[in-house]
Amino acid sequence: MTTQAAKLYGKDLSVYDDLDVDTLLSQLSPEEISLLAKEVDPDDNLLPPSQRCSYECEKEPTGPLDRKKLIEHINKQALETPDRPEAKPFVAGVIRGKKWEPPEQSEKEREADEQIAIDMGDEYEHALNDATQEEIIDLAAILGFHSMMNQDQYHASLLNKGQPIGLGWDGVTKATQPKAYPAEPPNLTDIDKTIRQVQEDDHTLTDLNWNNIKNISDEKFESLFEALPENTHLEVLNLTNVGLTDRVALKLAEALERNQTLRVLNMETNFVSPPVIVKIVKALLKSRTIEELRAANQRSQVLGNKIEMEITQLVEANPSLLRLGLHLEYNDARHRVASHLQRNIDRRRREIQEVRCAATIRLPRASLKQNIEVPESISSLSPSPSPQPLTPEPPMSETPEPVAPLSSDPSYPADETPSEPI
Repeated sequence: MTTQAAKLYGKDLSVYDDLDVDTLLSQLSPEEISLLAKEVDPDDNLLPPSQRCSYECEKEPTGPLDRKKLIEHINKQALETPDRPEAKPFVAGVIRGKKWEPPEQSEKEREADEQIAIDMGDEYEHALNDATQEEIIDLAAILGFHSMMNQDQYHASLLNKGQPIGLGWDGVTKATQPKAYPAEPPNLTDIDKTIRQVQEDDHTLTDLNWNNIKNISDEKFESLFEALPENTHLEVLNLTNVGLTDRVALKLAEALERNQTLRVLNMETNFVSPPVIVKIVKALLKSRTIEELRAANQRSQVLGNKIEMEITQLVEANPSLLRLGLHLEYNDARHRVASHLQRNIDRRRREIQEVRCAATIRLPRASLKQNIEVPESISSLSPSPSPQPLTPEPPMSETPEPVAPLSSDPSYPADETPSEPI
């Protein structure tokens, strides 16, 4: 079946595309224009309300607005208007209407509620029954039940000072004066100096911290990000709460694709949109040197399902990322990202263990021989060697010298010589 094209007054809508609306409006009379305006409700906030709505008040204004008189008039009308009659007048202590009562539970529901119990075992039940109030408060602090205790009890549990007197379960909870902590000192990092150090590839600058520095211009951000690809010593870059925007963050993504030494990037609490965060995570696939990325608390708190799935796929394709500081709302994305990061951490741990084992195996034979402890039972069987003056050993040549058989070593008796060399 084919659907027919929409028509207006017997003509197709495509016929009206070439008509001039201004010419049609000029041919209408003022009465027709007013009728047409009542049928149209433009969604334009720039127009005054009198032109956006079809309501027209023909009444002339009675005078200038007097707010005090208007409020007095409204209160007077409210007092003069009689209340609606009540079906049953109010009497103190008398219930009007039907009182709500909870429905009775069936026998199956009561039996199910009685069967629900936590079996912690005899050991844990005995420990909890004999525990003191201080021990229970400390346990609540460890488990994170902060609503069961006040501030003094919680801090006393953390510092292991013992609970204050009179603040147990039976004590009266009192408000305490909040402790005043000094504000963090301002970040005194010289922006221009650090930019020059990054541009000159200064080997002393491995950790750059611009956190909480206000009013950094976009030109300085661009100068820093343009110098990152050529820098071979910077490993940690902190850009928390510096007003980073999308335009500058795109420059950072381009720099991350060519940088080969940066390991940690912290760009939390900025104004980066979710699509740009996706581009930054995607840029990590080319360099594959970033081990930790933190980009939480941006302009948009909620990334959305589509953005989170894209970030999840990019993280799963990255074998070098070990930590990701990003709030993911959906459980599927969180579980997949956490599982992949754990696999990366396990793979890195195995690689480090293999490197250490290989380094241990490649040690020279002389060093291994010095570390061997001979048991006393074996050394007692061999004749004691005659004392000889210590002479410095000649330097080892590149060509290994032939090793004498182990039977000639006085540390091993002739009848207990191993069949194979160690």
